[in-house]
Amino acid sequence: MTLSTLQSPALRYFLEVVRSGSVTEAAERLDVAPSAVSRQIARLEKEMNTLLFERHARGMVPNAAGELLAAHAKRTRQDIDRLNGDILALRGVRQGRIRLVCTEGYAFGFVPALIASFRREYTGIRFELQAVSQHDIPLRIRDGEADIGLTLSLTSHSDIRVELRTPAPVMAVVAPDHSMARKRTLSLAQLAPYPMALPDRASTLRQLLEISCSRQQLVYDPVFTSSHLDALITFAAASGGVTFCGELAIRERVKRGDVVCLPLRDREMNERHFEVQTLAGRPLPEACKAFIAHVIAEVRR
Repeated sequence: MTLSTLQSPALRYFLEVVRSGSVTEAAERLDVAPSAVSRQIARLEKEMNTLLFERHARGMVPNAAGELLAAHAKRTRQDIDRLNGDILALRGVRQGRIRLVCTEGYAFGFVPALIASFRREYTGIRFELQAVSQHDIPLRIRDGEADIGLTLSLTSHSDIRVELRTPAPVMAVVAPDHSMARKRTLSLAQLAPYPMALPDRASTLRQLLEISCSRQQLVYDPVFTSSHLDALITFAAASGGVTFCGELAIRERVKRGDVVCLPLRDREMNERHFEVQTLAGRPLPEACKAFIAHVIAEVRR
């Protein structure tokens, strides 16, 4: 396969069908007619002299050949991005693009603040940021849709290189005027009587909370649940009750005095880690290396 083929619309359409599992949905994302996507897929299969998908009534699934092509194309696209960055670096131009993916908790304060402080020195660097579920972050990195992931992790992942791993304990978050705000540390037993705002049950934070409360035979009844961490923090800041999250996610709000962040003594609430993730075996562009160094410095500070 030639380099021109790897950069062709046919391959771009192919990757979008792989990602979405549907010609129709791929066409919507690409803003083209479904017939155009079908023609490009047929052209690619003719050039490769093999079928690339299993066609089903509910959509299209890449077969073994399709999976091999998708993996190769994603790696090649990353290599092209890195090559462009390296060429710019040779010319002394601080330019490039960094694609970030993170959990929602980091998307509203921590990561935008990191980008802003990084760009004070590297003004030519452009960023793209997507907030997705914790489960999806290593998948986005493996698929070549993101260069760097910033996430919370309880387990390791194959094909993922961890650039930084540091404890990220769950903290209690309350308004400055809350009766517990002046405590140095707290326990879940002390907080159980207060109104609680919690993430939904799919959240690892909620799962840790339930494990800890079950072990201690504590009963709690949240007055407010949401899949959006920003909503929970706003509720706590408005003196609505107690919520929970990591310190990094609300560092800017703590600095402004919107909320108070208090350590918890409960064992399970201290078992999470913050990770900066990249694709194992992939040489990173210089811009990505510089941003990772910046993240590490800010986290440790």
